[in-house]
Amino acid sequence: MVQDWLRRATFVDWFLLALRIAVVAVVGTGFVAGLLHPRYSRAEWFSFLAFGLTIGAIYALIALGYTMVYGILRMVNFAHGDVFMFGAYAACFSLLACNRAGILGPDPALSFLIATVVCIAVSAGVAVLAERIAYRPFRRGRSLAPLISTLGLSFVLEYSARGMFGAQNKAFPSMPAVDGIVAFAGFSVPRVQVVVVAAAVLTMVVLTLIVMRTRIGTAMRAVAEDRDAATLMGINVDRVIVFTFALGGALAGIAGLLYGLVFKQISFFMGFFLGVKGFGAAVLGGIGNIPGAMLGGYALGLVESLGPAAFLEGLGVSSPYQLRDAIAYTMLVMVLIFRPRGLLGERLSTARA
Repeated sequence: MVQDWLRRATFVDWFLLALRIAVVAVVGTGFVAGLLHPRYSRAEWFSFLAFGLTIGAIYALIALGYTMVYGILRMVNFAHGDVFMFGAYAACFSLLACNRAGILGPDPALSFLIATVVCIAVSAGVAVLAERIAYRPFRRGRSLAPLISTLGLSFVLEYSARGMFGAQNKAFPSMPAVDGIVAFAGFSVPRVQVVVVAAAVLTMVVLTLIVMRTRIGTAMRAVAEDRDAATLMGINVDRVIVFTFALGGALAGIAGLLYGLVFKQISFFMGFFLGVKGFGAAVLGGIGNIPGAMLGGYALGLVESLGPAAFLEGLGVSSPYQLRDAIAYTMLVMVLIFRPRGLLGERLSTARA
């Protein structure tokens, strides 16, 4: 097998092999140097891990919206990050209303439920509106019109939010029930991180049940496989597409609520950065693949959280945590170079055979 590869290898193959060796050498050197000269305690490493799982869960929820729409339409909804942003604002104003009504502190479960329902409704509504305005008129076309349309809609949503909510960052209401510290296996974890991870996992389980165990989920999988054949079988494709957008919007709304609980502030421009991260997570896991989006989100979150301490510190990089985004996107580029279909993606010829 090695001889066969040597006989067929081109200059590009040799370049990619050298790039792989260089990446492994750099990462390995930094990792070993970090182990030989440890700067962090076990408690701090556990804190990095917990935060990586927390932000990874949020990335995964956003990525699921991208990957479901792509799986159905083979198009990318670049306005999805702003759907997430509107969900965060809806949750924020819901919790503020609960606080004014005097139920945020005495009944946090009811307040959380109200905020969840409102953010799901608002985000799902914005997502359906995006489908109706930016996708449906161009669905039959093969041009770049849907992509350009969603980019334009993204700016419209962002600056509409700026006009309605202001340009300044808005403080997210604090919920006393999720404040504080939880002891786990001898380590301390912020309670809000435990809540976020648990809520995200529960949401993903519900999504899996919807897609795999319900009639509408079966219809979604049929349309994703072959839209024309699904139409011939009597499936209402338009209804399935609208439901897919609404479901992805609902997941983005929940992600907005969880993000606000963790970071305590939101802004009208947050959808752009988090949307790019969510899209990156979807591509990393294999866009169009639901388990891949989940895996990609957690992988991106863990690399962002652990990467600076794991090997940048060992390489002697000053202020390594300012480079965490660079680490995440470098990993994404490496995965796309060496495995273009993503971690769990299928080859196109296999998927469409």
